[in-house]
This record gives sequence, C-alpha cells and structure tokens, in this order.
Amino acid sequence: MMLASSYAYTDRLDRAEALFNESLRSYESAGWSGGHLALAHAYLGLGHRRRGRLREAEASLRESLRLAERVGRGLPLYWSATCNLVDVLLARGHVEEAWTVAERYGFAPPYPSTIVLPDPRSVRGRLLLAVGRTQEAVNELEAAEKAATARGHHNPVLVPWAADLAKALATVDPVRAARLTTELRARAERFGTDTAIGEALRCAAALETGPRAVRLAAQAATYLESSPCQYEHAAARLEYGIASRSVAEINRALTLARSCGADGLVAQARRLLEDTEPTD
Repeated sequence: MMLASSYAYTDRLDRAEALFNESLRSYESAGWSGGHLALAHAYLGLGHRRRGRLREAEASLRESLRLAERVGRGLPLYWSATCNLVDVLLARGHVEEAWTVAERYGFAPPYPSTIVLPDPRSVRGRLLLAVGRTQEAVNELEAAEKAATARGHHNPVLVPWAADLAKALATVDPVRAARLTTELRARAERFGTDTAIGEALRCAAALETGPRAVRLAAQAATYLESSPCQYEHAAARLEYGIASRSVAEINRALTLARSCGADGLVAQARRLLEDTEPTD
C-alpha cells in the first residue's frame, strides 16, 4: 500500500489502484477484519479521490472509518480514514458535513508523528478556510509549511498547503502571496507531474486579473486535462470558463463535475450558466 500511495501522488493512478485493490482482496481473502482492512479501505478511498471518483471515495472512507472505530481512536489508520474523508467531503462541496466529521472524530491538533496521507495540516487548513475561519486557517497552513520543510516533503500534491495559503493571503499580504505562488510553481515544475504543474497554475491564475488570469487558467486546464485527477480538471475547467466567460467551458466543467460527484462545482456551474452572457 505504501508503494501504491507513492504512485497515487505521482499521476500513476492505474498502477496505484491495481495495488490498492490487490491489498484489499488479500486482506479479505485472509479473513482479516480489523486495522489492516480499515487501512486498505482508506487507501482505496485515496485512490478513488485522486482519480476524481468522489462518491466511491466517500463510500470507501466511511467503511474504513467504521472499521477503524472498532480498533480504537488515535491510531495512524484512524487518522488516515478521517483525514481522507474530510478531504473528499470538501472536494464534493459538502463543507458542513466535512466540519461535522472533523468535530466528531477529533480531526485537529495535535497530529500523530507518523506520516498521514494527504498532509493533515494542509487538509485542516483547507477546511478552516471553507468554513470562514481564515486566520486559524493561515496559522494551520503555516504550521503545515514548517512541518513539510522539517520532513523534506516537497510534493505539492501530497502537501498542498502553499496554494491555499497564497489564496488566503492574497488580499492582506499580496507580496507574500505572490512569493508563495512563485515558489509553488518552481516546486511543481521540478516535480514534473501534470497534476502538480496544473494545480500550481490554478493558484497563479487565482491571484491574477485580466488577460493574464485567463491565460494561466487556460494553461492549468490543459495540464489537468492530461492528468488522471479529474476532479482537479473539473475545477480548473470551471475556473477557466469563469475567467474567459465561456459558456462552452462552463458546460464542459459541469459535465466533468457531475461525473466526479463534485456537487459544489455542479451547483456553481449551474448558477454561472444562468447568469453568464456567452462570448462563444
């Protein structure tokens, strides 16, 4: 499963999913029903999440959390299930449910010393932003930055604090936000995957206006179309449609979002289609 998780965050999802499914089958055929099976469901959910199959990801992670509860709270497998479920619910646009899960299952500092995928500080920072607790989110994302630096974690998809921190600081400290974005793009280019580069371009586009924002949003959508991560592609496609005021792009984003189960993006796209004057 650890090898599969490496594939999952480097755009090799076919290989990752094959290994995740193999692990789950092995545990089930051996009759295991405790922590190993909980972790297998959590990683299978992670694979679905990276692919953009958000409904399937939520189902796998809820099953993982159910099994993990029987083993005991506080274990690494429990954190993996909770962190991934919060991440999936945010991607689906179910912010209130994500907050409820975080509160119910103690998804808050202090964090375990073991590695949890994805980075829990980054996920909690995104959650705090989603519920409007911006200063707390900034603090959490800055803590994520420090922890990632200390551990030598440089994959911006695995530890995605930088994009959210840059967006949170865009209006209050635009100079720092711009620096964070420049550094994020450099890390993504070094890492080299379509997902990493596309996500960095999304962040850069969000901090720009006018034709430059449109150009960056178009580049982000192009990179993420080549990525296996279809939720991120749907989000980028919608952002490009908004920037370019393109009904065709918004409709395309709507189709992608529906296929992913990204209810928040679906609702946003529908509202935009009602209000947008076409330029196509």
